[in-house]
Amino acid sequence: MRGAKGASGSAFEARHRLSASVEEVYKRRFQKSKAKPFHISIQDRNSRCKFALLKLALIIIVSGTLVTFLYSPKAYNSNQLPNSGSGWIWGGPDPRYLSNLDIDWDDITTVLEKVSETSENWGIGLLNFNEREINHWKQLIPDAKSVDLHLDHAAKNVTWDSLYPEWIDEEEESEAPICPSLPKLRPPGIRLDLIAVKLPCRNEGNWSRDVARLHLQLAAADLAASFKGLYPVHLLFITKCFPQPSLFSCKELVSREGNSWLYKPDLNALRQKAQLPVGSCELALPFRGSDLVYSKNMHREAYATILHSADVYVCGAIAAAQSIRMSGSTRDLVILVDETISAYHRSGLEAAGWKIKTIQRIRNPKAEKDAYNEWNYSKFRLWQLTDYDKIIFIDADLLMLRNIDFLFGMPEISATGNNGTLFNSGVMVVEPSNCTFQLLMDHINEIESYNGGTKDT
Repeated sequence: MRGAKGASGSAFEARHRLSASVEEVYKRRFQKSKAKPFHISIQDRNSRCKFALLKLALIIIVSGTLVTFLYSPKAYNSNQLPNSGSGWIWGGPDPRYLSNLDIDWDDITTVLEKVSETSENWGIGLLNFNEREINHWKQLIPDAKSVDLHLDHAAKNVTWDSLYPEWIDEEEESEAPICPSLPKLRPPGIRLDLIAVKLPCRNEGNWSRDVARLHLQLAAADLAASFKGLYPVHLLFITKCFPQPSLFSCKELVSREGNSWLYKPDLNALRQKAQLPVGSCELALPFRGSDLVYSKNMHREAYATILHSADVYVCGAIAAAQSIRMSGSTRDLVILVDETISAYHRSGLEAAGWKIKTIQRIRNPKAEKDAYNEWNYSKFRLWQLTDYDKIIFIDADLLMLRNIDFLFGMPEISATGNNGTLFNSGVMVVEPSNCTFQLLMDHINEIESYNGGTKDT
């Protein structure tokens, strides 16, 4: 009985607890259902607030990016002139291309006065100038249409050694050597009368061996050469180091004031140069390529050699003349001799076909007295043979095995590579010019020859 009674009491208590628990659950659910709408409302408001803040933050970020892009000098000019170049370059300016030279605007005004054409309605391309300088250009020539030209920078792995390697496969036994590519300027969409370029110039011994400096000049030359016809295009370089004479010869120099160099290039010659490799990394005349189409103006072209200081090479010069004639060439033969070559030897040279021109020797200031190379800079006199447009120079101890008249179709200076940037001057194409001669003389103390002579320059 105790057990039954106890069991029934437990059941009652269990039912009471169950009833109580059901009531509690119901009450809790009721309270929860009353509080739920209020709770959801707060959550909804919080999420909406967070979403609004997120939208505001995104709008600020996007607006800031657009403002930065639009007011960037490169992007601004790119938007104004979409055809002028590559525009935006990530990563900031490339220090290789920077020039900290202060521009003398009076010098620029002075040299531009030498241009015969009026500056009204000019098209002016500006390369490698900063925003402040571009604005100054627009104030200087307000009637001109100025175009900010953008140039993609050369890859960091394009070095001077890659443009002028120690050795290339000249015989093309395995493959034809190819130079690294350098980006070019896109046509600006308008005719340019003037292309102005600000060039870097490092305060180093080898300032001319600068990839960025070469790249800027090649790009400007290529753009000028791309314009059709013979409508004149002037190039203005702002630099304290003189521009590349192999691209822009001094006979094309119209005016120079301080660091401003104004050129009026021969566009036909410039187009020819623009087709050449950028360095000795590639053959200008392929080993197995077809012969060049060269000038037929034979009376303005000649073979030349030089004898000075001794008569030991007289017989060699006579043999060289005979080999040229036997190859079939009818170009003039010109020989430069100094006072050490006797009348007897001169008569033999004339009989062989050489036209004799007497010169004064030029001493190598870095050579020792009575050294074999003491007077080797007498070769500079070749640039004074201005009766001719092109000269193929050959050393007096060389023999011609076949006709090489096609080399008259090559520009100055075309020569056989020797080692890296050095070329062998034993055979080379020269374009005589008194100003080039003067340029060489002005810098004679700066010229370095690794073997002390001129054969490897």
